[in-house]
Amino acid sequence: MVEREERFRVEVSVGDRVVDVRATGEVDIATVAAFRAALWSAPVRPVVRLDLSGVRVLSAAGLRTVVAAHRRVRAQGGELVLVDPDPVVSRVLRVTGLHRVIPVVDSLVDPCAEGATRAGDRELVPC
Repeated sequence: MVEREERFRVEVSVGDRVVDVRATGEVDIATVAAFRAALWSAPVRPVVRLDLSGVRVLSAAGLRTVVAAHRRVRAQGGELVLVDPDPVVSRVLRVTGLHRVIPVVDSLVDPCAEGATRAGDRELVPC
């Protein structure tokens, strides 16, 4: 599934145990509806990976959507993992403290790999 707007694109790939959501562009008030729709339309699996490497702007509306998606996925027994955020987005995650609530991993790290951990040496995801 691919949804597009002029400044934003999101792709969803569904596997047996993992859903990959790749967002590209700017997530702001003009594009957050498409971002939210993609996250809500994706089925929940044990792991939902949100690739933020192509996101240049993540507004307050985008942050609220990420938090809501995190809560939705957790309520259904899954784990939302943020993958390789752009440095600007990573800074926003750190300043807001969201990096302590939602796992943030490097794109080169497979969150389902044996021994993958997050801050505090807790298990990253239930793979």
